[in-house]
Amino acid sequence: MRTAEPLWHPSPNFGPRRDGLRPELIVLHYTAMESAGDALQRLCDPQFEVSAHYLIRADGGLVQLVAEDMRAWHAGAGEWAGRGDINSRSIGIELDNRGTHPFSEPQMRKLEALLPQIMQRWNIPPEGVIGHSDMAPGRKWDPGPRFDWARLSRGGLARAVTAAPVATGLRSDQFRQLARARGFTADVDDTTLLQAVRLRYRPWGRGGLCAADLQVLAE
Repeated sequence: MRTAEPLWHPSPNFGPRRDGLRPELIVLHYTAMESAGDALQRLCDPQFEVSAHYLIRADGGLVQLVAEDMRAWHAGAGEWAGRGDINSRSIGIELDNRGTHPFSEPQMRKLEALLPQIMQRWNIPPEGVIGHSDMAPGRKWDPGPRFDWARLSRGGLARAVTAAPVATGLRSDQFRQLARARGFTADVDDTTLLQAVRLRYRPWGRGGLCAADLQVLAE
């Protein structure tokens, strides 16, 4: 399904991708602002030096701020799967949401229409669709616990997680190893790492590490 052509609203906050890098990731964010208009103003203000390739409003409207072949300034410090300079390796999508409420149905439908196009253009697999909190654990929390990753997963637009019974033989000391294998390679402590994994896969999880936390990272 093709999405309507985005409204072009160029941001000055971008530059060339470094070292010949191409997009291999799509990073999802929430704006954490009161309105899409406020977010758009911020993303286009050179004083703040922040931008994204796309902004999806709560009503499903799509705005493009930076050309996909250019380096938008959305990810900041962090790493994924042992690789840094995520801005040069990714497409950034901002979702109009304060982080305290569910994402709207029109917004999710627009995201589900946009993602396959970007993935096809740049040959990005479902595992390459990540959250800001995935690559910057402890520093960033978006798109947050209200974001429906399971919905993207069911549509083949994010890493699938099976609902199989908890595997036997998984040990707590394997947690970091399993997390690294899934891309969570940022240098953070175990508590922060667990928070990041749960934000992505088990936002309802509480307490210490449990078998279910290991299961979502296992094959």
